[in-house]
Amino acid sequence: MKKPVNEILSGYGTTIFEVTSALALEHNSINLGQGFPDVDGPEEICRIAADALIAGPNQYPPLMGLPELRQAVARHNKRFYDLDVDWQTEVMVTSGATEALCDCFMGLLNPGDEVVLIEPLYDSYLPIIRHIGAIPKLVRVEPPHWELPREELEKAFSDKTKLLVLNSPMNPSGKVFTKDELSFLAALVQKHDAYVVCDEVYEHLVFDDHQHHPLMTLPGMRDRCARIGSAGKTFSLTGWKIGYITASPHLMKAIAKAHQFVTFTVVPNLQKAIAAGLDFPDDYYRDFTAGMQAQRDLLATGLRDVGFNVLDSQGTYFLTVDFSPFGFDGDDAEFCRYITLKAGVTAVPTGAFYQEGGPRNFVRFCFCKQPSLLNEAIDRLRKFFV
Repeated sequence: MKKPVNEILSGYGTTIFEVTSALALEHNSINLGQGFPDVDGPEEICRIAADALIAGPNQYPPLMGLPELRQAVARHNKRFYDLDVDWQTEVMVTSGATEALCDCFMGLLNPGDEVVLIEPLYDSYLPIIRHIGAIPKLVRVEPPHWELPREELEKAFSDKTKLLVLNSPMNPSGKVFTKDELSFLAALVQKHDAYVVCDEVYEHLVFDDHQHHPLMTLPGMRDRCARIGSAGKTFSLTGWKIGYITASPHLMKAIAKAHQFVTFTVVPNLQKAIAAGLDFPDDYYRDFTAGMQAQRDLLATGLRDVGFNVLDSQGTYFLTVDFSPFGFDGDDAEFCRYITLKAGVTAVPTGAFYQEGGPRNFVRFCFCKQPSLLNEAIDRLRKFFV
């Protein structure tokens, strides 16, 4: 009898994104489940990366990241959010935002610390937090309105609370937290002397009249927040896995200690390319957001025509839809399998982002795909359902 492996991580199944993507591939289905673009980002960035790879050096860059990228992140914070950031002590580059999350949790949490999280959750949060020995305290926003449960949040916070995890714009709901909601959360954090890990990877994918306000910009929150950004999401280069953290020096010192033992450093030529991208003119960011909003509208209109109840998406790559108008006799996971096999279009069950008792009649489609592919997906669903 062999000794058991880690009980916490081994208790988790294969991620829902891997399961649905494999099913889509097996059945030649259009994969609108996993959230990645089907077109690479700006060619200019790719050429800079290619040239830097040949020119070198290709040895270990500094643990905190190349100075040019850290300086670009600091300028980005000032340009978009009027945050004055010291690039030398308050910015670190990571191997994607998922590593950034891991570094923050490892650097800031001790066993027994309590962490308040708002469901639906990105799937990496809980395994890492539980592996550290910290204690999750879950509250939830639910479709169709994703209202912030203020009374439940007040109950979840206590003197044992070390951390709040805040994802805005929020995956998979598409919710962008308002200034009023953020002020409420900031007051709870300050009352209980806690910190916040702010997952803001979709910061440049906010639609219509909505605005993204980093929690770090609110009064009293500058030194309590670790703000995470993602070059993969901002430049449609998800495979590059370049993330960055902004945090005050006393938080960053602890977070950097985790980073040095997780990946230590990040591919240098990609860092150089992203540094250039962050300094792109405003036209790039406007066009990027407008293009993704147009894809959202295309898919939303098509899904409504097919018969889905389509919920509002204020940001991110994602639309949540209610499939109950079809009278399907099954839950969200079964519906995703059903439309993959029968219609040739794949979604992700929204309930997978909740721990227990999540909504059963909602699924998530991603719209970060070429219009031609979105139209083909709509046509397939229309032929099957209409």
